[in-house]
Amino acid sequence: MDFINNWIFNLGFEGKTGQYLAAAVTILLIALICIVANFLTKKVVVRIISHMVSMSKFKWNDILLKRRVFHKLSHIVPAIIIYYFAPTFPRYQHLIESGANIYLIIVNLIVISSALDAFHDIYETFEISKIRPIKGVIQIVKIVLAIIGIILIISILLNKSPFILLSGLGALSAVLMLVFKDSILGLVAGVQLSANDMVRVGDWITMPKHGADGDVIEISLHTVKVQNFDKTITTIPSYSLISDSFINWRGMQNSGGRRIKRPIYIDVNSIRFCDDEMINKFRRINFLADYIDERLVEIQKFNETHNIDRSNPVNGRALTNIGVFRAYIKNYLLNHSGIHKGMTLMVRQLEPTERGLPIELYCFTNTTDWTEYETIQDDIFDHLFVVAPEFGLRIFQNPSGHDFRNLNGEEKEMSAVGNE
Repeated sequence: MDFINNWIFNLGFEGKTGQYLAAAVTILLIALICIVANFLTKKVVVRIISHMVSMSKFKWNDILLKRRVFHKLSHIVPAIIIYYFAPTFPRYQHLIESGANIYLIIVNLIVISSALDAFHDIYETFEISKIRPIKGVIQIVKIVLAIIGIILIISILLNKSPFILLSGLGALSAVLMLVFKDSILGLVAGVQLSANDMVRVGDWITMPKHGADGDVIEISLHTVKVQNFDKTITTIPSYSLISDSFINWRGMQNSGGRRIKRPIYIDVNSIRFCDDEMINKFRRINFLADYIDERLVEIQKFNETHNIDRSNPVNGRALTNIGVFRAYIKNYLLNHSGIHKGMTLMVRQLEPTERGLPIELYCFTNTTDWTEYETIQDDIFDHLFVVAPEFGLRIFQNPSGHDFRNLNGEEKEMSAVGNE
């Protein structure tokens, strides 16, 4: 500063004009030094570091470059230069040093934030990231660092120790809890979700209350994003997964089988005993030949043992078309290539309703793929709807317009015959 003052004085500038001109030249000189230092840091030092990192075989090095951690770190150099040139202006030294310190704090927060983002990107390259996501933890760390940074900046502006400010936070705890309510709830929910392994990225979850039915694509501090099967995105508050119920289909996907649980409604008026003609017909069905022979021997033995008079079909035991149909369905499923044989498989009657007698299929496919599952299920029921009449059974459905038209046609024919 003395050198510049003397130089300005030698040029003929004196008094306050010379002082202002010397200060302006000094500021320009410091600004020029900062620009050159920043340029050299970015173009030389950072470029050398970037080249060395890009030549490395580790993927995390490329992630650090992508997040521009080293580029943001270069902004610290001008702040350091300004800080050490502050004594050049004794009257404003404290103000300049405070400004430089605040700038350093902000730059450091930006650099740490970028480093944390890079760490999260690196963590996501490992399989454990799907089981234990840490995005919520990263966001909490960022919030804590931001609070610390704000406290340090305020302490610099007030020229007070940051510990004095921290001691006053107790009185503001209620306000802070209100302001950061969602963050606190999200943190608690994130810890519980992770500790109990309730949901992972990639899980298929269903939550009708929030209109969610799809795959989890992101778990953060405040929200869980679900991509529905129609490609829409549903955002659910993290704490809702703790306070409300939802379905996680991961167990089904891991089991290797997906459940089929669907009934066929049979018209009860079509259920009857099997006569000899029906029994002979059933014997020619591949899945029933052995069953018919075994059941007939068992039934005959039972009736003979108990001296039952079979002249009346009500007495004793006999085959029914609905019982044979159930046996056929079970054997058909046991021989179906798309049904999992190691899981529960049964065909059962449910309580009769106004829609008829429900015959429920309860089994599992050997795939969890949605498209393949639906194809297998459709093929099974297509077949059963077609073969049911072969057993003398009618599938129940409510009368349609076609049924009423046929009924009217039959009545007209009967009236015409009567008139003749």
